[in-house]
Order: sequence, then structure tokens, then C-alpha cells
Amino acid sequence: MADERLIVALDFHTFDDVKNLVDALGSGVNFYKVGMELFYSVGAPVVEWLKSQDKKIFLDLKLHDIPNTVSGGLCSLMNLGADILNVHASGGFTMMKTAAEALQKESAARGIARPKLIAITVLTSINQSEWCGALKISEQVVAFAKSAKAAGLDGVVASPQEAKLIREACGEKFLIVTPGIRPAGADINDQQRISTPTAALANGATHLVIGRPIRAAKNPREAAEKILAEMRGV
Repeated sequence: MADERLIVALDFHTFDDVKNLVDALGSGVNFYKVGMELFYSVGAPVVEWLKSQDKKIFLDLKLHDIPNTVSGGLCSLMNLGADILNVHASGGFTMMKTAAEALQKESAARGIARPKLIAITVLTSINQSEWCGALKISEQVVAFAKSAKAAGLDGVVASPQEAKLIREACGEKFLIVTPGIRPAGADINDQQRISTPTAALANGATHLVIGRPIRAAKNPREAAEKILAEMRGV
């Protein structure tokens, strides 16, 4: 059975590229991320195809708008069968709470499982030197995570650097989805070692989003199997 803590990012523009990678990875990978790049290029059919292959999907579209607009958008996306949806925590507590309640109500009315809803904390591309918030980035990430939990969300997207702090603040059942993971043995410096699969999971991450190290490998299946081997026992 595939380890569903691994989410492979399908950062492509074409359906053919998606099919080629999913076919190459086979039954070893069961969870995929569909982000803006792919969804805006190919649209809903890629999600529907992945579901037809019995794959799970993190639909990473990062909704951010007024509460009613976000809620309506999420309920529309729920029709596609995604397993995880997300919003920006910076949209505020009311937006997150309204979205969570709308998904719960709509899924109950349709008699279907409610997708998990998680929040983006601070984009991992933003560093402290360009951060304009009153709090340090790590402090703001934890504040966003606590707000998301209070609003009824299932978890957050955050870097491995903040995973331990979030786990301590939000408890054991809270999802922490971490992008930017680098396999052990990659060309990384000491600060980046916390981003290896083993370190991220040990610090509290529940899911690892990995793209290029698998997607760009000469043998994607072998690369995925190596990462999965790193994850075993954690």
C-alpha cells in the first residue's frame, strides 16, 4: 500500500506529462498535488482523470477573497472530488470559518465525504529580509495555524522549519503539509537539512509535497522509492 504522506507535485502544463509521470510511478504513489500551473492549463479533466485512476488529490489553488466568494468557490471545487483544498490564512478568521462551515454543510447535503481544508500560512518563498509583518515569520506562521484551527480547518501548509512549532501549538491531529522537501544526499547546506523527509516528519509534518526531485529524475519511480524508503519508520 502506498504511503499517503508523500504527495507528488504535478507541476506541468500538459496532460501528457501528467499521464507519463503517473504511469511511471504506478502504484507506489497514491497522492498528487494539482496546482495553479496545471489546473489553469488543463482544467478539471486532469482532476477527474486522477480520480479515475484511484488517486488522491491535493487541489492547491490557494483561494483568497471575501468569505462568501471563497465559500462558493470551494463548494464548486468539491464537485471534482479533491481530497484536500486550501485557502490563504491571511484572508482572515471569518473567511476561514465561513469556508469550513460551507464545506461541511454542502458535503452533508450531498451525502459525500467532506474534503480536508487547510490554510496557507506564509509562502515559503518569502524570507525574513522581505517580510513586512510586525511578527517574525515563525511567529506569524504559528499565529495563522492557531487561527486556522480555531476556525475549524484541518491543518496548514507550512515550511519544515515551522512544523515543530505548529505541532506544539495545534496538537497531534492537526495536518501540516510541507513543500520544499529535499531528499537526503541532495546538494543541501546545513540549514536545509531540516527539509529532508526524515527531519520534516520528525518535526511534525504529516504530508510531504515533493516535485522536482521526482519529476526531473532520470528514473522517477526509483527516485520516489528512495524517498519512500527514507520515510519508513518515521
